[in-house]
Amino acid sequence: MHLLSLVIREEEKSGEERALCTLETCPVDESYYDYRPSLAANGAFLALFSLSLLAFLVQVTLSKRFIGFTIAMVSGCLLEVLGYIGRIMHNPFGENGFLMQICCLTIAPAFMAAGIYLTLSRIVVTFGPENSRIKPLSYPRLFIPCDILSLVLQALGGGMASAASHSNKNPENGNHIMVAGLAFQVFTLLVFMLLCADFAVRTVMRMNRLGEAALDPTHATLRRSMKFRVFLVALTLSTICIFVRSVFRVVELGEGWDGALIKNQTLFVVLEGVMVIIAVLVLNLFHPGLCFREGYIKKAKGEKQSGGRRFWQRNKLVEVNEKGVVQD
Repeated sequence: MHLLSLVIREEEKSGEERALCTLETCPVDESYYDYRPSLAANGAFLALFSLSLLAFLVQVTLSKRFIGFTIAMVSGCLLEVLGYIGRIMHNPFGENGFLMQICCLTIAPAFMAAGIYLTLSRIVVTFGPENSRIKPLSYPRLFIPCDILSLVLQALGGGMASAASHSNKNPENGNHIMVAGLAFQVFTLLVFMLLCADFAVRTVMRMNRLGEAALDPTHATLRRSMKFRVFLVALTLSTICIFVRSVFRVVELGEGWDGALIKNQTLFVVLEGVMVIIAVLVLNLFHPGLCFREGYIKKAKGEKQSGGRRFWQRNKLVEVNEKGVVQD
């Protein structure tokens, strides 16, 4: 059996029969989960994701920057909240709660991955585009469409499987599409991490040869900021957590509902819930809109907008014109 095939077990109870079940009248291994979801664990995740959602909204209000990043993280957290609401519904034999959690929790990290992709171009600019194999804006232009494709596949597969289950039909086709979307997300994250590692190595190698000349001088203050340095660690941790979670879900759902992984609630809690909540909380603690703050300068009141940029460098205000020339 594959993803959601438990919903229409032909050899056991039909969807209509299972809808009449309760924990008092039917064994829990005949439920959609094959176990009773932990109220404590799922309730804790619901509370934490709700807190993270509110925190992202407050942080974007305070920083007024990284709007795209925040939209992606808020969307992901909202889906996590909906998913865990589905998991804590009292009756594990209810189809609606099961389908709600399987669809929402499967696609939510795709939004979070999009938020992570959007930050890389800012990091490349901070250290210097010369250290990157591709232009800074090429990163989001490459990875965001891939993430959208992954999201569409997962949502389409989940929708097809859900519709099939409601009609007591085999949801196998939807299952295959959903797993394909997850696998593509894993591939995209892997390529992203390899490019990040390549950029870091190239930056270090150029610094060994050229010293500080290898770095963009206009962002020296930002690079020395402890907040920015910790943000890089937080972003790395968040990316790894989402990658580990995505690999787990591909293997788990690929085994089908008769596999060992799908019946292990502990593994789900650790490799799904814990991984994703770590990924979002570290970016709450070190939100890029706040950690990049030292790299921005407020325009003086009445100052005419120019095509250049202005930064603080070694306690001195410098301006970079449209051609990238630093002016005193």
